[in-house]
Amino acid sequence: MANNRQSMRTHKSYFAFVGHRVSGLLLALFLPIHFLVLGLALEGADALNRFLAFSELPLVKAAEWGLVVLLAIHLLFGIRVLMLELTDWPNSADGRTAWIIPSVIAALLVGVIFLAQL
Repeated sequence: MANNRQSMRTHKSYFAFVGHRVSGLLLALFLPIHFLVLGLALEGADALNRFLAFSELPLVKAAEWGLVVLLAIHLLFGIRVLMLELTDWPNSADGRTAWIIPSVIAALLVGVIFLAQL
């Protein structure tokens, strides 16, 4: 039993499983911050302008980039899960691993595009 669990954790698709779950949790943690900012916008221009000035800090910009990459990873790995659950793959091992590297590359590409627009 322990040997089987260890072999599953070293499988290539385990990275996609963990990436999808962790990115979803981190995005869920971001939501209260997002709602706080929306609330600041309702409080008036001064409160929102103070937050927007804070959002120009390099650490906040790096966090925004990370958020964009996490969102792309969550989306692409989620599509992978849907494809695995809703379609018949000729070989299930191919289906589990075929989307992993292209999804990571696409998520990083989205991050690069986001950086180019800063």
